[in-house]
Formats: sequence, C-alpha cells, structure tokens
Amino acid sequence: MLAWDAFEADCSRLLDEYNKNVPVDAPVKLTRATMAGLIDHTILKADATPAQIDQLCQEAREFKFASVCVNTVYAPLCAKALAGTSVDVCCVVGFPLGACATEAKVAETKYALKAGAREIDMVIHVGGLKAGEFEAVYQDIKAVADACHAKGAVCKVIIEAALLTDLEKVEACRLIVEAGADFAKTSTGFGPGGATVEDVRLMRYVVGPEMGVKAAGGIRDAQKAIAMVSAGASRIGASAGIAILDGIEE
Repeated sequence: MLAWDAFEADCSRLLDEYNKNVPVDAPVKLTRATMAGLIDHTILKADATPAQIDQLCQEAREFKFASVCVNTVYAPLCAKALAGTSVDVCCVVGFPLGACATEAKVAETKYALKAGAREIDMVIHVGGLKAGEFEAVYQDIKAVADACHAKGAVCKVIIEAALLTDLEKVEACRLIVEAGADFAKTSTGFGPGGATVEDVRLMRYVVGPEMGVKAAGGIRDAQKAIAMVSAGASRIGASAGIAILDGIEE
C-alpha cells in the first residue's frame, strides 16, 4: 500500500517542479504511415450501428490504424472483421463516466478480452479522485490493469482531464503509474472538454518517457494531432482519423 498521507504533498511538489520548468515541445515531422500507426480509429456514439462499426474496421484495415476503439458490445464484430490484420481491437470500459463498481469494470474487461479485444481504455472513478480516495482509485485501476496483463493486453486509463485541477491530473497520473497500467489518456470525448496540448505536456512529465500517453477528444485535423504528438502523446484517439491523414503531406 502506498503512503497516502504523503501522496498529495508529493504530487503538489511534483507540480511545483513542473511549473518552474515547463518542458519545451519537441517538433516532429510525421509521415501519413507513421501517423496512421498512432491513431485509434474511434466510434463510441450511442447510436452507432453494426454497419458503421464494420465500415470503421474496413477503414482501419485500409489505412493501417493502430486500432479501432469501440464499445464492448462490438468487440466480437471487430475481432472478426480485423482477424489476420495488424489492427487491434480496443474497447472502452466503465464508459463514459467511470462511476461504476470495480467488479463491473473487471467483468466488462474480461468480456471484451475474451471477445477479441487487445486494448482496454478504462475510465477512472473521477469523483473518488476529487474526494481524495486515492486507495480506492488505485485499486480500481490496478484491478483492470491486472486483468488486461493476465491476457497480454494493454490497459489505458482515462482521467477526464477537463474535470480535474492540475494537481488532480498529477495525482491521477501518479496513480496510473503506481497501478501498473500502460497509458494515461486525457479524455472520453464525452466530457466538457477534450485533449489539450497543455494536459498532454503535463501528463507526459508526470508519467515519464516510457509510459504511453493517449490524447483523445476533439482532435479533428493533422495540425492538432501533430501538436499532441509534439507535446508527448504516443497515441491519438479520434473519429476523424482519415481527415487527419488527409492533412499530412508526404
């Protein structure tokens, strides 16, 4: 168990250090193929039809996106459509609010993995984090991460940054690192705001150079996607993946 009595103070010191020396973004030049390999091609809207999900998969095959990101009900359809390709199936869990029991998140995770998902994007218990219930949030993340890793799958953790203070963003990212997940992710796309370069920059600083950072929410063109990568994103979640690629000149 972590020393929660000192956790908030440690996070506050880390934020102070960051604010005194905010990293400078590293300019990047991305080819269309490289950018495609960073994109989780996404449909998460409530009225998405099987036909739309099938089209999503066909586009992912054509453009060689990193994954398709869908609700868990569509894991079997996507796994079948993408069999034999390099495109992973990514499913969201506890989506979009994160305010469900850990046992429910783990059950949904296990269902998605059994159905063919190789990546899971879970939503943290945002209210628990804001209330300082760090042990509960840690255990929530760890349970899903452990379920993923038991099947060789990737666990990404959505913090819904637009609802958090900068200190809470640091706390969330520290919990993700301690719980052993693979990515910290900015947003669901259903909250009051999407990804910002400022959030990506802070998240990258906190999680370090090795962990993944996924920027998602409101990324609709190449300029914004490249800015996210320059700030430290190693994956982009977007429903506008094709438009993003169209804005990149080889």
